[in-house]
Amino acid sequence: MTTEQLTKDRQLSKARQWEQAMNKLYINFRDYSQDVLKGFGDEDIHQARVNSRKLLTLLSILDPGHSATEELYSTFKQAQKKLGKVRDADVLIASFKERRKAAKEAGDVKTAELLTAVIKHQKAKRKIFRKKLEDALPKLTGKALDAQWTPFIDTQLEPLAAKKDANVVMRELEVAFEQKKKACKTLFKGPEAESKEAFEALHELRIAAKHLRYTANAAAFALNQKFHAHEAIYKDIQEQLGVINDKRVWLETLNSIGREELDVGKKTWAAFTESLRAEVLEALHQNEVVPVVPAAESTK
Repeated sequence: MTTEQLTKDRQLSKARQWEQAMNKLYINFRDYSQDVLKGFGDEDIHQARVNSRKLLTLLSILDPGHSATEELYSTFKQAQKKLGKVRDADVLIASFKERRKAAKEAGDVKTAELLTAVIKHQKAKRKIFRKKLEDALPKLTGKALDAQWTPFIDTQLEPLAAKKDANVVMRELEVAFEQKKKACKTLFKGPEAESKEAFEALHELRIAAKHLRYTANAAAFALNQKFHAHEAIYKDIQEQLGVINDKRVWLETLNSIGREELDVGKKTWAAFTESLRAEVLEALHQNEVVPVVPAAESTK
């Protein structure tokens, strides 16, 4: 067998690995999306979103600028965003239901009433998100998607896979993560640790960790052994930073709705929002990813 033939065989084998991995994600995405339309089950929405995100991750490795896969990438991105709106509402509602239960058990009637009002408001928003998803998902997951997917697998995948090395992409994502982490460390020294700029930098770091986690998972078949532990490592980082981000988003959601809209008394509103703000800061100071250095220590 000639060197040229060996090279061609290796490229074909590599393309088949990509094809097998992507087809599995595609079938999962289609199946879970169909289940979503039957009843908006929490797990169905979550899994449809996760599989669309993994497909987006692999497409980004193969075609970073999306010049060859623009239409296909856009379809998955639209589905992922619409699924995300419903998923985020589900998570917020579930969290506030738990808080309401705790408030009731503690005999805090006013806070329970506030949370009931928030839940009612968010359910109304979720209803809108579900309707938009219900209208869009059949168009994003039906025969039109198959018409994009089949030629991608048959004609585009092999030449794209031959040119790309997932290990190089992982290394680039590692470098980007470390750069963002360094920026956070600078902001987290002293009084700037609780600034809007610091929280936004931490949000960017969380996104960088998420990219690493999903790449390590979705592209595991194409990665060297040294990257196989990355999914667990960056999942832990993402979850730590996610706790901070979730609480911050909940506080921002409350403030965007406003006390008057929820018909809540000033004292109850102030007490609850201050409590939630304290939770955000506590989560920030407890995170082990980018430790917060108190102002007194940072000047030593």
